[in-house]
Amino acid sequence: MNISRIVIRNYRNFEYLNVPLESGVTCVIGENNTGKTNLLYALRLAIDAGLSSTYRSLTEQDFHSTIDVTKPSQVIVSLDLTDYDGKDNETALVAGWEIDDNFARITYRFRPKSNVREELTSETRTTDLTLDDYHWEITGGGPGDPATVEWYDDLGTSVRFSDLQAFQVVFLPALRDVHSDLRQSRVSPLGRLMSVQGIPEEEKESLVDILKKANDAISSSSTIASTGQSIEDMYNRTAGEAFPMTVGLGMSDPSFTSIARTLTVLLSNQSLHDFEPSRNGLGLNNVLYISMLLEYFERRIAEAKNAGQLLLIEEPEAHLHPQLQRVLYASLAEKQFQTILTTHSTHITSRAPVASFVNLTNDDTPATHSSVPSANGQLTVPEVADLERYLDATRSTMLYARKVLLVEGPAELFLIPVLARQVMGIDLDRFGVAVVPIYGVHFDVYAKLFGETGITKKCAIVADGDLCPSDAPLESDEGSHVVSASDIESLENDYVKAFLCKTTFERTLAHTGLLRTLKSTAQELRAKQLTSSVEIALASGKQDKKSEEHKANLRSLAETILKVAKRTGKARFAQVASKHASFAKGMPKYIKDAINWLLVDETNR
Repeated sequence: MNISRIVIRNYRNFEYLNVPLESGVTCVIGENNTGKTNLLYALRLAIDAGLSSTYRSLTEQDFHSTIDVTKPSQVIVSLDLTDYDGKDNETALVAGWEIDDNFARITYRFRPKSNVREELTSETRTTDLTLDDYHWEITGGGPGDPATVEWYDDLGTSVRFSDLQAFQVVFLPALRDVHSDLRQSRVSPLGRLMSVQGIPEEEKESLVDILKKANDAISSSSTIASTGQSIEDMYNRTAGEAFPMTVGLGMSDPSFTSIARTLTVLLSNQSLHDFEPSRNGLGLNNVLYISMLLEYFERRIAEAKNAGQLLLIEEPEAHLHPQLQRVLYASLAEKQFQTILTTHSTHITSRAPVASFVNLTNDDTPATHSSVPSANGQLTVPEVADLERYLDATRSTMLYARKVLLVEGPAELFLIPVLARQVMGIDLDRFGVAVVPIYGVHFDVYAKLFGETGITKKCAIVADGDLCPSDAPLESDEGSHVVSASDIESLENDYVKAFLCKTTFERTLAHTGLLRTLKSTAQELRAKQLTSSVEIALASGKQDKKSEEHKANLRSLAETILKVAKRTGKARFAQVASKHASFAKGMPKYIKDAINWLLVDETNR
């Protein structure tokens, strides 16, 4: 069984969220404070029997900021469930929640109580509402759409809370104490795993018999017995004759439950044998913990005794190095059950399919904007496949940034941030701007991610006027499509804007305000011709920066810069130039315009 859609209304930062989900692993991504944790808690309100009912009785802080609880309102979290047909236990669980074949719905609501609703509809209620006038309910099925249903309309029939216990939900918070959880039988995944082992009664009795004999042997030890007697004597003297009690010392209650409860995970490696997990680092224990949960879920499925399961993980990358993050994600993706995780890890998103992303964005309004980038209607199937190949750990930063600056390659990546800081006094990182190189001119695939139906964050495209990658052949193949300025400009919308120079990025560095930077760069690269061209431009600039002679010298310098950059490697040239950016007094206008457009809302505050 899978959750195929989530609808959230008026819960915390979510005024309205309505997103489809794929089976397998869903990655909830976005910048900080966009409500990723709130989304997981909302899911638990609807379907997690392990969540205390105390949390289902909401406070005013749990309502979206636009809601006035003194007026009749509601909080809704609704989940569409599919893919349970042919699975007897799951079908039995959702039988009363079905809307159509292989399609059921469960909904959590917090709204005015039934008697209060009657008073409101009959207009006999004359006073404002308080939280005491609200209650929570969980319902299944219903013909209405939770995305539009009003507070006074019913939505399905009541779900018995005990039924939810058949659906297993495990939630792993980000700041989890794995060491402690592994030691506590109530929450340890080892305890869960033992509960589905299917151990025969004969084996249980044999294990209990071993424990009884061990207990008897220990209890009969003269030292243990005398210690127990001394405790008993001291207790009786302290408590008095009114509260007599016999005291004895033993290992534990001789029962199989106590055996399962006291079992400890023992580990071995090349240097140590049978050590407890507390000697491990947090990262490996995190993986150990999740591994036992995965085995527990798989055994539930194999024994066909389950009625569905859902794993919710907040930041699975906690304490894990990049390679292990990718391995862990791959392991989760192989499982037969659904996992929903929140993450800030570009290493995870570089491994995950684009269809698995639910993106949350703050767009300077009280409500968080949500989207499934692959379902925005702009991207074709081949373009989605392109994104999955290109979204590596570097380019995935665009999914988490507040604003995005798309550039052609590493040269712009090296130079633009340092020039913005030196010339404009703007630290792009502090404004949440990610400079993302796409290593080409295929901006259309990336730009289509951004827009009213996609990710609602600003995306500026900075590109060369020739729109030809440096490694392209001199002549394009006959019939092939060459990217033009109009192609890039056609991508523009309220969230996307293109800023194209008339030539190439390296030529635009022939700028009066960059001459001292270029001189130091040329000297470090031992580029004599470039050094000479810069000195000529510096001399004419001192005479008259607006003269035709100086403009001609800059044009000549531009060609020399491009030649040197190609000879040394454009990325290497830009890397060296960035070391000398402290001398910069100016920068190309089209890049400055792009940054100003991205930050116009920030700088006007």
